[in-house]
Amino acid sequence: MTETASSRSKAAAKGKGLKLERVFSTAGTHPYDAITWERRDVVQTNWKTGETVFEQRGVEYPDFWSVNASTIVTTKYFRGAVGTDAREWSLKQLIDRIVKTYTKAGVDNGYFASDADAEVFEHELTWLLVNQYFSFNSPVWFNVGTASPQQVSACFILSVDDSMDSILNWYKEEGFIFKGGSGAGLNLSRIRSSKELLSSGGTASGPVSFMRGADASAGTIKSGGATRRAAKMVVLDVDHPDIEEFVMTKAREEDKIRALRDAGFDMDLGGADITSVQYQNANNSVRVNDEFMRAVEDGTEFGLRSRSTGEVIETVDARDLFRKISQAAWECADPGLQYDDTINDWHTNPETGRITASNPCSEYMSLDNSSCNLASLNLLKFLKDDDTFDAELFAKAVEFIITAMDISICFADFPTEAIGQTTVDYRQLGIGYANLGALLMAMGLGYDSEGGRSMAAAITSLMTGTSYKRSAELAGIVGPYNGYARNADAHKRVMRKHQAANDVVRVLHTEDGRTHKLATKAWADVIKLGEKNGFRNAQASVLAPTGTIGFMMDCDTTGIEPDFSLVKFKKLVGGGSMQIVNQTIPRALKKMGYQEEQVEAIVAYIAEHGHVIDAPGLKLEHYEVFDTAMGARSLKPMGHVRMMAAAQPFLSGAISKTVNLPETATVEEIEDVYLQSWKLGLKATAVYRDNCKVGQPLSDGGGKAKKDEADKAAAASSSAEVETKVVEKVVYAPVRKRLPKSRVSRTTSFTVGGAEGYMTSGAHDDGQLGEVFLKLGKQGSTLAGVMDAFSIAVSIGLQYGVPLETYVSKFTNLRFEPAGLTDDPDVRMSQSIMDYIFRRLALDYLSFEERSMLGIYSAEERQRHLETGSYEPLVEETGSAAELTSAASASAAAEVVEVEEVETKDTHGNEAREVPAQVSTGAPHTTAELFEKLTGTAVDSPLCMTCGTKMRPAGSCYVCEGCGSTSGCS
Repeated sequence: MTETASSRSKAAAKGKGLKLERVFSTAGTHPYDAITWERRDVVQTNWKTGETVFEQRGVEYPDFWSVNASTIVTTKYFRGAVGTDAREWSLKQLIDRIVKTYTKAGVDNGYFASDADAEVFEHELTWLLVNQYFSFNSPVWFNVGTASPQQVSACFILSVDDSMDSILNWYKEEGFIFKGGSGAGLNLSRIRSSKELLSSGGTASGPVSFMRGADASAGTIKSGGATRRAAKMVVLDVDHPDIEEFVMTKAREEDKIRALRDAGFDMDLGGADITSVQYQNANNSVRVNDEFMRAVEDGTEFGLRSRSTGEVIETVDARDLFRKISQAAWECADPGLQYDDTINDWHTNPETGRITASNPCSEYMSLDNSSCNLASLNLLKFLKDDDTFDAELFAKAVEFIITAMDISICFADFPTEAIGQTTVDYRQLGIGYANLGALLMAMGLGYDSEGGRSMAAAITSLMTGTSYKRSAELAGIVGPYNGYARNADAHKRVMRKHQAANDVVRVLHTEDGRTHKLATKAWADVIKLGEKNGFRNAQASVLAPTGTIGFMMDCDTTGIEPDFSLVKFKKLVGGGSMQIVNQTIPRALKKMGYQEEQVEAIVAYIAEHGHVIDAPGLKLEHYEVFDTAMGARSLKPMGHVRMMAAAQPFLSGAISKTVNLPETATVEEIEDVYLQSWKLGLKATAVYRDNCKVGQPLSDGGGKAKKDEADKAAAASSSAEVETKVVEKVVYAPVRKRLPKSRVSRTTSFTVGGAEGYMTSGAHDDGQLGEVFLKLGKQGSTLAGVMDAFSIAVSIGLQYGVPLETYVSKFTNLRFEPAGLTDDPDVRMSQSIMDYIFRRLALDYLSFEERSMLGIYSAEERQRHLETGSYEPLVEETGSAAELTSAASASAAAEVVEVEEVETKDTHGNEAREVPAQVSTGAPHTTAELFEKLTGTAVDSPLCMTCGTKMRPAGSCYVCEGCGSTSGCS
């Protein structure tokens, strides 16, 4: 099944091969030699139990790889038993294992014109991987170059027919795929409905009944999986007679979960009693066609057809059925919709068979019994220092990556013979990208804006056009895919559809215009070369969730997703973590023309609040640039849909993405999302309404509190008995802590922008600030009177317990005249007198840790930072992980929250502006938990089975940013 001999003979007969030029690497210098490497200790702990779940010391990584990336790669992808000589210990070993295998297969199969071209390929691929410009999907890192079967695909589509042999074979094949840590999807519509008769005269069980066995199998194998939890997709056609039962399966189970939870059973994810609930291990989707959607629009009847004869055996009201689908999705997020006619209109192989199903995350859609290997580019790496997108470099990277992906099929192993044969015959690939949300933000483009969508469309078009161009070039060297001849007309028709979609893209600015121009040329070459050579690959591109590999590339955002949160957690050497503001934000602010001090003020505000609403100095028209998936300025549901619609015409497959809706969303809103998705040409849509699922762990307060309250209210309303309780009302009031008669005080003279003044501050016996008096202007003047009143108000507030840091955070960065230079060496510039006064008070009365949280440092501390790179080093980072862990433990025992200045770099490795960040010695431990803490709302995600932290959404799945585990997508 490897085609090695046939491909080599074809290439030899033609005397051809790829002639490659260096783009990224340098002749005479190996990519590794241009990088500074360092040794690290990787120690991974379960935050819930404190148990060390992984430890490997002295691993080798480039110095610009984050601790999070190196931890995830070490734990997930290094092969060999830990503690033995066989264990990989360097990223060099891992990348060499992959790249050398690919290069050898390329040479063996005649892909390269000469050995020199093979060397260029090896060096370019190595450079791209080690510099985090792209990543293959997880199975490549797991398996390639090892003694295990070299499975390279993460996405599988199975098939099942209306026979017991086929159904039992489905269970077996699905089980083997789950055992390997991958997921699979299939369509059950060939199975007779429960309303039809068997040949023996009895009534058929129907597909929903057989789903129970498959669900139990997936749940069992999931528990023993070595790499990650199993994932599966189950699809049923909308004209199947059992469609209503299928639609309501998971919604009914949610009702059951709620009832059992209220009765005292443990129904949290992973709870002791959750296994008694069925259908929880699969994503469900209804495959709708244009006939049904038009019937929904028109309000007419729709026929449900017999599986054995094709005759209509029952009619239903289309709108009523559509309402039930949307109602079920409102209740439990399932089912999603797949749009059958749209999918098959873009199908390159209709002569071989229809596309009936997808992989679990809905991005790979192709023939039954097929697979797809994926790779994703890190878009932010192609944003240059001048904030322009390097489309030419992006296209060059795509050429190398798509070549490597096709080579992998030559040596890959597959879980079943049928899948292996189909994949070799059609060679489906799934190149995609990550970090789109971060790229758009850095360019100052709103995710839900015309400019953002035009940029996304241009990039996606260029990626797929370049991929098919290289596919046509490969077809001229090693031949087209085996199934091309019978599907040639259909394949070329789809290429023309892509080209036509590219022609109608409306560019709005310089960057999308330049990218679109290259895409237009690429599609012209696709048509020309495809007519001459055919194509090497039936499919080229998808947009996958990029969960684990997104962390490997240090991406801020996954797949096509917007940013999840503006404030994130960053791991530290030694196991600690720190809170930082996403570094894309200051870059975006500078791009939009904000000055350094304005950027600092906005970033400080975001660090405190987690959003940009009312951020000092930020213009209202720029708010949209910082909209996120969740939070105070979360994107509208149609914002997600419109972005998918912008990219969909330029993808061979579909998009793994969930449309997020607030908890208050109605069933009608979900209906509108599903209807508009069909009209806009999407291939699939999944929705998720916040807090709609009961059997998942939620944070206390926020969503869970509201859910419990609502459930209790519903139970109370249905109860006939009303119990009256007498509750004693307790009123809490602040107590004023007056200063002693004799107190320690200090008087500070100051000058701000030429205006002179005096500040006298008095403290309690414990050193806490208790009063402030300001002398400005002549006695009896308006200014002096206002400042006296202000001083009294602040002093009383301090004595009633208002923390000084609250005043500092509110009054620093206020801008008004007089402003400018001061005579204070610790505060050289001030935006106003208020700004100066509270910075001075912070320096005089707040601890270093408290001031660091607010970004306020003395002249001595700033000088120390210039000399050592740190304002006040926590622990010398050249020490061992054991020392760092010990220091962190001691700090936690003392209940001290320390603060470190984060050294950050931009996407090109240049030194970026440093942002103060909190080192967390307790909860939260991930961005999702931090988001909950800042906003008081819950992130409806499961807990990671490995490290115990809350996962966050990634496409249609969930991913743990602590250890890289996913809920099924690579």
